[in-house]
Amino acid sequence: MTTTVLPALQSVHDYIPSPSDGVWHLGPVPIRGYALCIIIGIFAAAIVADRRYRARGGALGVINEIATWAVPFGLVGGRVYHVATDWSAYFGKGGSPIRSLEVWKGGLGIPGAVALGGVGVLIACRKRGVLMPPIADAIAPGLVLAQGIGRWGNWFNQELYGRPTSLPWSVRIDAAHQCGIITQAYETSAVQAQCQSGVFSNVYGYFQPTFLYESIWDAGTAIALILLDRKYKLGHGRVFALYMVFYGVGRGWVEALRIDPAHHFYGLRLNDWTSIAIVLAGVIGYLVSARRHPGREVVLVRGGDLAETSIDSAVESAVDSPAEAPVEAPAPGVPATRDPTDAVDPPDGTEIDEPPGEAEPAVAPEPIDALDPAMPVDLLFHPVKATEPAEVVELAAEAEDRDEPEQVDEAELPADEPEPEDEPVDEGAVGAELPPSHGGES
Repeated sequence: MTTTVLPALQSVHDYIPSPSDGVWHLGPVPIRGYALCIIIGIFAAAIVADRRYRARGGALGVINEIATWAVPFGLVGGRVYHVATDWSAYFGKGGSPIRSLEVWKGGLGIPGAVALGGVGVLIACRKRGVLMPPIADAIAPGLVLAQGIGRWGNWFNQELYGRPTSLPWSVRIDAAHQCGIITQAYETSAVQAQCQSGVFSNVYGYFQPTFLYESIWDAGTAIALILLDRKYKLGHGRVFALYMVFYGVGRGWVEALRIDPAHHFYGLRLNDWTSIAIVLAGVIGYLVSARRHPGREVVLVRGGDLAETSIDSAVESAVDSPAEAPVEAPAPGVPATRDPTDAVDPPDGTEIDEPPGEAEPAVAPEPIDALDPAMPVDLLFHPVKATEPAEVVELAAEAEDRDEPEQVDEAELPADEPEPEDEPVDEGAVGAELPPSHGGES
């Protein structure tokens, strides 16, 4: 057995210190740093997913309902994956099956959490009546951001670190968190002695902070997914497919730095093979989706209901469709003109043979007399279309015809009777009837 010499304390000037204890007590209630990071990540993912889904036209509260199913399924799936890939530590020789339930001590496999959490999302989508691909695209950036936040829980537990290093950003791990956590090939003789005695002193090791590397990678992936989706309007699950590719690539190179015990197949760790499978699935899913369903979804609910549509699609459809001319309602008291091309059904149900090409003349509305006191006030402001001068001329001609007196043939008139002659007037009598003049103005 070969032993790797770890850097001495004096040779490392700068490093990332690890918490002396990852648990705080608020009275009788323990607050664990690992669980706190997981909870913060869940809330961050829900906030990002909700904002993205509602920006695409989704209803408020859908993501919250999805989370109530996805989170429990994800926690169970993550724990099952961890125990299944490291079953010897729990069910092997010297293992304790009861430890498989101690989730607060760490051990959540992200591939299992995403896989079984996806089952919870599918159930919630069917119960809520929404499509799953838009939900997956909305969740993807927040999901990988939650993974990056959750990785800091490994820092609180002093676990899942990488190879020994003297880099200035190396993380310091005490001897108690090296026993059984890393392979014995990387344990110094002092650490091995303390692990055997169970008495630990200030013996530290300095290792690659793989939790920090993966956290930064995940944050960059979340930003990249948001920018790519904003630029190319990705849909039909392609944002989630890109998440699978980016996460799988990052997890692959980070996994190569880790030194914790793991099952190997053909020279690679089990998680390396899992990362390769995730990348291939993401690439295939993206290509198939882009070929079968180009563009982005318009409908977000099951059954083709257009009640929830994306904002971009609604704007594009409104711009592309020509606006219809508004139909003006006829004013009160004014009969509406009929389109000559409209068919008229006879009242008795008989058919009327009309010569082809001839249309029934339109009935002009009666003129409006603005001086009529019985006319409603709103008709005073009824506009007259300037685009129909013939109608205005016709209305004016009919008004003039009504004002002209009816002409009668003179031959049909009866003969005029002789007018009676005026009787002579007695001037004296008239003068006698007048009162006497008193002078004044004439």
